[in-house]
Formats: sequence, structure tokens, C-alpha cells
Amino acid sequence: MGYNQTTEDIEEVLLMEASTDVGIQSQLIVYNDEVNTFDWVIQSFVEILNYSSEQAEQLSLLIHFKGKATVKTAPKLVLKPFKDALVDRGLSAVIETTK
Repeated sequence: MGYNQTTEDIEEVLLMEASTDVGIQSQLIVYNDEVNTFDWVIQSFVEILNYSSEQAEQLSLLIHFKGKATVKTAPKLVLKPFKDALVDRGLSAVIETTK
């Protein structure tokens, strides 16, 4: 006798896969560039990441001197809209997941 998958079975598998990805901590990393000004980066962090201007300034300095910095840590699905918004503003941002 064969096994017939129902739509509910498929949806349950997809939900389980999505939920395992949600829990994996990832880092939103922003890289230094020669294009964006400090003011623009700070403004972007304040508006997109909801950081105080002091936090945003410290992160921008860290990025400038170290070449990159983790600006937010959360599950990948949470970070994606933040990354997309930063990239839309011309910043070099990626999500890295450590396993």
C-alpha cells in the first residue's frame, strides 16, 4: 500500500523546516565602504535598526576602523528585512549564520 501525502502533511513539513530556521542565530554584518558618509550610516541605523544616535555612531566608528561589524543578532528570518533595508540605502550588509 502506498503513502499519499496530503496538503496538510506537506504544510506541516514546511512549517517544521521554517521553524528550525527561525531559531538559528545569525548576525547582520555591515562592511565599511568609501561611498557612504558617517552621517548617512548613522541615520540609517537610527531609522532602520531603531538605535540611538550614540549607538549608531559607535557602530559606524567600529565599522570604519575594523572594516566590518555585527550590527544586530537574531534569527535569519528576523534579520532579512533589516538587511534589505540597509542594502536599499546603499550599505554593504550581509547575514551570516554560524552553525
